[in-house]
Amino acid sequence: MNGIKVVKVETIRPLSHPSSLWIQLHDDQGNVGLGETFFSQSVIEEYVHKIAAPIILNTPLINPELMNFLLRPYVGFQGGGIEVRAIGGLDIALWDLWGKRRGATLSELLGGQVHADLDVYNTCAGNGYMSKTASQSPQNWGLENTEKLKYDDLNGFLQRPKELARDLFDSGITGMKIWPFDFAAERTRGTNISKSEIESGLKIVSDIREEVGMDMNLMIELHGLWNRPSAEIIMNSLEEFSPYWIEDPLRPDSVDAINILRSNTGMRIALGETSVGRREVLPLLQSGAIDYLTLDIQWTGGLTEARKMASLADTFAIPIAPHDCTGPVSLATSTHFSLSQPNGFLQETCRAFIYSWYEEFTEGIPKIKGGKISVNQEPGHGVTLKEWLFSSPDVIIRTSE
Repeated sequence: MNGIKVVKVETIRPLSHPSSLWIQLHDDQGNVGLGETFFSQSVIEEYVHKIAAPIILNTPLINPELMNFLLRPYVGFQGGGIEVRAIGGLDIALWDLWGKRRGATLSELLGGQVHADLDVYNTCAGNGYMSKTASQSPQNWGLENTEKLKYDDLNGFLQRPKELARDLFDSGITGMKIWPFDFAAERTRGTNISKSEIESGLKIVSDIREEVGMDMNLMIELHGLWNRPSAEIIMNSLEEFSPYWIEDPLRPDSVDAINILRSNTGMRIALGETSVGRREVLPLLQSGAIDYLTLDIQWTGGLTEARKMASLADTFAIPIAPHDCTGPVSLATSTHFSLSQPNGFLQETCRAFIYSWYEEFTEGIPKIKGGKISVNQEPGHGVTLKEWLFSSPDVIIRTSE
């Protein structure tokens, strides 16, 4: 059998950033593959060492397809819970290790680059956004930590939308994602939105259009927080501003409602970051409810599943734009992945993350220049952890051998 002998499974858990967990797989030739997960770090750490590591270490030769088969959970396999996200991190690490063994980049392992580079858009978060818990509440947005930010893009779109849009546009980035209606969803739990709340959100959008015109691709994120009538009101109110897409207007398992919403608004819908695997995406594709698939490679179980999802989407002529607000390894993996897929066309980035905690923890992050992202040609995904992590008292290192 063609595979790798894994001799050590290692997790790296930084206490200062309690949503991130890195996983390293060591082979019998001294190579190391790096994976990553986001949210529930200590629980995933426990799963990796108690459940996954004994299976991986006791398999004579392992490869990504075999590992996914051996670790496939029976209960809840359709949900992006602890098991699936742990498998996602392990799968990325194994693909990276495979690349190190072969001296090949991830995009080469996936068949080679179809694209030399990709356009990016900027998700307008700040350094502390979603860093503590998985909650979408504004209390978890990190709005109070502005003194630590190199790019304060969340406060930027809320308070200085013209200035932010101009800065992005002049840097070559012609796509930006904002979520100006989330405060209203917080107030009503997604059941209703007032006229004044609509007008407040539209003022942000209008300011951006006034400053940079229609050449800025404007993505409006709704975070799946709304019921269908409210989402429809919001989307119809945005029509005059021609958003590039509306992202996650409803939960992804509300397939019939999403289809009705799309029909009633005529707007392009991007969805899929919280959809898990081919089986969960297929109904969305079959119904014609979505226009862009924003799969998250970590959360859907890794590259092994993501490449099948991309191929399935391509069957329906749907482009992919992988989600990334979850870490430097995810960004590199997603970029290699999209470069290798015929329907890869756009990569999400978050400059407030890239130039703060991504750089703090790792090296080898993909380069962005003139609104385009490209990968280095190091084997695997090219990202490595900085050495200080392995000697810091504020980082928990755990191994299974």
